[in-house]
Amino acid sequence: MKNHRIKMLAATATLAPLTAGTANAAGCLKGAVVGGVAGHYAGHHVAKKHAEEQAAQRQAVRAQ
Repeated sequence: MKNHRIKMLAATATLAPLTAGTANAAGCLKGAVVGGVAGHYAGHHVAKKHAEEQAAQRQAVRAQ
């Protein structure tokens, strides 16, 4: 009985850090996905703004 308890404590002590790392990895992956989506939409915003600026410059050149 005592030997079994020691083995269980050893197994728990060994596996506990692994489960904590998994939880952190899940949070890290979630953060990466959120950041990727935000970056994707920000990129579209910048591209649209750049296209609008170029169109305004072309119109200004045509007006001269």
